[in-house]
Formats: sequence, C-alpha cells, structure tokens
Amino acid sequence: MQEKGLLIVLSGPSGVGKGTVRKAIFSQPDTEFEYSISMTTRTPREGEVNGVDYFFKSREEFEGLIEQDRLLEYAEFVGNYYGTPVDYVRETLDSGKDVFLEIEVKGARQVREKFPEGLFIFLMPPSLHELKNRIVTRGTETDDLITNRLLSAREEIEMMDLYDYIVENDQVELASERIIAIVKAEHCRRERVEHRYKKLLEVE
Repeated sequence: MQEKGLLIVLSGPSGVGKGTVRKAIFSQPDTEFEYSISMTTRTPREGEVNGVDYFFKSREEFEGLIEQDRLLEYAEFVGNYYGTPVDYVRETLDSGKDVFLEIEVKGARQVREKFPEGLFIFLMPPSLHELKNRIVTRGTETDDLITNRLLSAREEIEMMDLYDYIVENDQVELASERIIAIVKAEHCRRERVEHRYKKLLEVE
C-alpha cells in the first residue's frame, strides 16, 4: 500500500519572508517536496511569473472557483484573494509525495480544519520592528498598506497556537535548515509510521 505524502504548511505574517525561505528550501539538491502554487488576484510583482510564483487570476475567475468548491483554502487579504487548488494537493499526497504549501494565516486555519494531520509551521520575524523594515524595503507598499500589514501581522502572530512548530526567520539559510529538519523528524513520528512496523509482528 502506497504511503500518503505529508502536507507541509508554511505560514506567518505578511513580510516575514515566507517566499524567500521557501525558495531557499527548494534550492537544496535533496529537496523532494512538491510545491503547490497558490492562486491570487493581486497584481504580479516585478519578476514574478504566472504559473511559477502564483497563478494570477481575475477576481471573477477566483470567485467562480470558490463557488465550485475547488479550493482547499482561500482568504481575502489587503483587498486580494489567495487560495490553494484542492485537486492537485489531494492527488499528489495520494501518490506518496510531500506537498509544500506557503500560505497566509487565515488560509492555514482552513487547511487545519480539513487536514488536521498536516504539518503546520509558523515563520516568525525576529521582531515587529524588523518586520516593518522588511515590508518598507520591498518598496511596493504605500504608507497606508504598510500600516494595515503591521496591524494584520499582530493579529496573525496571536494565532500561532494553530501551528505545530515556530521557526524564527533570523537568517534565511538557518530558517530553511530548521524547517527541513522538522519535516525529516515528522516522517519518523510514531503516529505516522507505527502501522507499518506493527505489520512486522504479523510475520512468522
């Protein structure tokens, strides 16, 4: 019987560096996770590619997918929708491959309800001051948006009890190493593997 893959959910406040850490993880030569690309209605940032960084959809297209129940999770954040296509995730897990989601906190809460057996990791900034610096350094946000993102970040940090692990993004390389180590450990968790080894007792 094919072992199901592990659903890995990386989340955290806006501006904490989820995308940067995810790219560092996937740059490792031995990384075998399948990255589930999110859908969004926000405008692509400079250098972002449709179908690589996100699936960029119109608001009408996205709301059509919501009505068809074809999203594992979705959330509206600072005026834009973000979501995860459900079919891809289920098919990939059933094939035995790990699926890596990089999503917003509200979306992670929905995934937790549907996939409680998933691995939920919260990425924390070293401080709120550092988080503000990272958002400002992007150069893509107005002053009002920066204020809104920081207010949202406080609310999101208060929701960290939904997660199994907290990883501080003090340095991208260190944060990515910690997450990879957590995933390796989770694959050895007793609850996940004991059924396989108990079968050995049936062999005479």
